[in-house]
Amino acid sequence: MKALLFPGQGSQAMGMGCDLCDASAVAHATFDEASEVLGYDLTGVCRRGPLEELARTEVTQPALLTHSVAALRMLQEGGLEFDAALGHSLGEYSALVATGALGFRDAVALVKVRGEAMAAAAAAHPGLMLAVLGLDADTVGELCRSIDSVWPANFNGPGQVVVSCAVDVAPAFEEAAKAAGARRVVRLAVSGAFHSPLVAAAAEALHGPLQATTWATPEPDFLSTCSGEYERDGFAALLERQLVSPVRFEQSVRRLAAEGYNAYLEVGPGAVLTGLVKRIDREADAASAGDIGALAAALAGGWATTGEAHR
Repeated sequence: MKALLFPGQGSQAMGMGCDLCDASAVAHATFDEASEVLGYDLTGVCRRGPLEELARTEVTQPALLTHSVAALRMLQEGGLEFDAALGHSLGEYSALVATGALGFRDAVALVKVRGEAMAAAAAAHPGLMLAVLGLDADTVGELCRSIDSVWPANFNGPGQVVVSCAVDVAPAFEEAAKAAGARRVVRLAVSGAFHSPLVAAAAEALHGPLQATTWATPEPDFLSTCSGEYERDGFAALLERQLVSPVRFEQSVRRLAAEGYNAYLEVGPGAVLTGLVKRIDREADAASAGDIGALAAALAGGWATTGEAHR
């Protein structure tokens, strides 16, 4: 069985997604569609920057969503087949688009609000995200409970848990984690303590737009890395809660593996999730598809059921 993975982070490199636009009319149209919704030239920002602009979360998020959906549409032109989709944080919006539960234009509009609200919340309540390497999730959870204003944010894979925290408690947590046996504690280059109560104002700002959005029943399945469940409705409440809840990526992949999923394709920029899947399920076939060559390889490698690539 096959699952699509959608990243919630990626390399904010100049030119991201532009190779797709240059090679494919459907990718070009996808970026144009996003630009119309956003009210600025997204393709131009991705192509020419400046990099500081592209790195702002209110710009990065629409860019990542659009890159992922452009790649998805190109794969669909080649006869893409999959049984479920899931995303990491922001990637849940792409996964909902992939399963037909959310229209792309609506997704862009929501992500625009999401990025702006997260940036504002992070500025009002400064915080950090720390990747803890070499400790299991239970140990990291105990450490979080022992220090005020520290919360689990991403359960990424074996020995890799990300926490969010207030700035002033970061040194104490880093010291405690190393004392507990952490191999490393890495401060991530992000603008806030996402997936924690410190960005609760962003969830409040997103409430109205989410409630006003039209949703459909996903087909194929959508597995939420927020709830860990296959969700069929209630997406507005889910995506609001997602902003202040941990991403349960490892648990979600383990569930899929137990249910017979053995092939994963990461659609969008980067290959972070591909690497995580290989650590979670060493028997799984995992690949990424974010550029022209990788998309062609995926279609030729069994992800298409129709068209020349499949034959």
